[in-house]
Amino acid sequence: MSARVLVVDDILPNVKLLEAKLSSEYYDVVTAASGSEALDKVKSESPDIILLDVMMPGMDGFEVCRAIKNSPDTAHIPVVMVTALTDSEDRVHGLEAGADDFLSKPVNDTALMARVRSLVRLKMTIDEWRVRENTANQFGVVSENSNVMEQPYEEATVLVVEDQSFETDKMRDILRRDRHDVRLVASGAEAMEQVAKQDFDLIIVSLNLEEEDGLRLCSHLRTRDNIRSVPILMVGTDEDLPKIAHGLEIGAHDYIIRPVDRNELLARARTQIRRKRFQESLRSNYEFSLSMALTDPLTGLYNRRYLEVHLQKLLRKNEDNRKLLAVLMMDIDYFKKVNDTHGHGVGDEILKEFARRLERNLRSFDLVARLGGEEFVAILPDITPELSYQIAERLRGAIGEEPFACSVPDGTIQVTTSVGGALIDYGSHSTQSVLDRADKCLYAAKDRGRNCTVFENVGKLDPEQFKSARRRALGGEEI
Repeated sequence: MSARVLVVDDILPNVKLLEAKLSSEYYDVVTAASGSEALDKVKSESPDIILLDVMMPGMDGFEVCRAIKNSPDTAHIPVVMVTALTDSEDRVHGLEAGADDFLSKPVNDTALMARVRSLVRLKMTIDEWRVRENTANQFGVVSENSNVMEQPYEEATVLVVEDQSFETDKMRDILRRDRHDVRLVASGAEAMEQVAKQDFDLIIVSLNLEEEDGLRLCSHLRTRDNIRSVPILMVGTDEDLPKIAHGLEIGAHDYIIRPVDRNELLARARTQIRRKRFQESLRSNYEFSLSMALTDPLTGLYNRRYLEVHLQKLLRKNEDNRKLLAVLMMDIDYFKKVNDTHGHGVGDEILKEFARRLERNLRSFDLVARLGGEEFVAILPDITPELSYQIAERLRGAIGEEPFACSVPDGTIQVTTSVGGALIDYGSHSTQSVLDRADKCLYAAKDRGRNCTVFENVGKLDPEQFKSARRRALGGEEI
């Protein structure tokens, strides 16, 4: 996953050390040596995450963090404070200023990379919602512009999974200071029962359950559609750091180390609840802003009008962020024959199922739209060439590998798709020009026999090369 990291520290060796570690993992690293320079770099470089030293002359890290989090334009950027301070009071001070986490010097490489990857994934999702909300607002509905720090944190519904009674009592009492409705359970089975029947704003999971693996429970919770966006806060010991890193990789949002400090737990809970409510606010504004005029009534996908406005914004965003964007053009092979043979009712069934399969096999922040007829487009922001090939082949496989159930005598119809792809760099491009490039590759795929993928400047992809990639599940670092 590509990302731009801003490292802020007034001591050059510290900067160089972090820069070397992050660059070795293929992150794009930008540096600043003071608080004022950091704020300038935040505006000019659009970082995906900020590693911020606390102790700096002039404007310290707490002041810089507050300035970043108080601006609606930058408040969504994750900030990790890197400090030699170990007092819980300092951590609480930073969390109250809006920091997303603390890392202690000397920085543990495992903790650093796990935290960076976790927060970058979160920011990419929020970025996409912000772009979509902004796109929808262009069609005439203006929503209130707020930031994450303005979200309320009181009166949330919190699930605590802990089998040590003295710990549950302590956490319940702490969380009730913010008037939360706290549900206490002692096992994973009880937790799964609770999330099946009620919505939660935060789930706190002990990694030290006596009878089961708390990390496995985190993984199970992440697989449920209704709580994918609910933050998970892990509770563990210093010895659990490898587990904590793994937990961040599989989708947990934050952690706290035992013995649990009351103020730190409250501050971390507030951070996660604010962030969830901010994301819900973006989603709500976006959904409110959209009208049926922007969606295809048959498939529920976006239509061409929305696609063109959204794609134009993504192209402009890419000019600032200097990242790649992929455009995939797809249509249903021999769709006219389906309509002529079985009627338009069956054709509509095929179109709806085709759209569902595309949506299920794209990343959460990708966009798919129906251009009209049997033509569809997927837009993949923040992509690499290899990942774009894998996603294109996964989509093609998702269509062709299992017949479509529909109202025909045999009960199913075999359907395939042809895919044309173009990788768009961060130069100046028009919407129509990038769609034309993908469309040209789609026609090349048809000429090559259909049921294949052709990419611009690459040619026809070899399906055997991507079979294993197609079997991988979406989530975490996987495609």
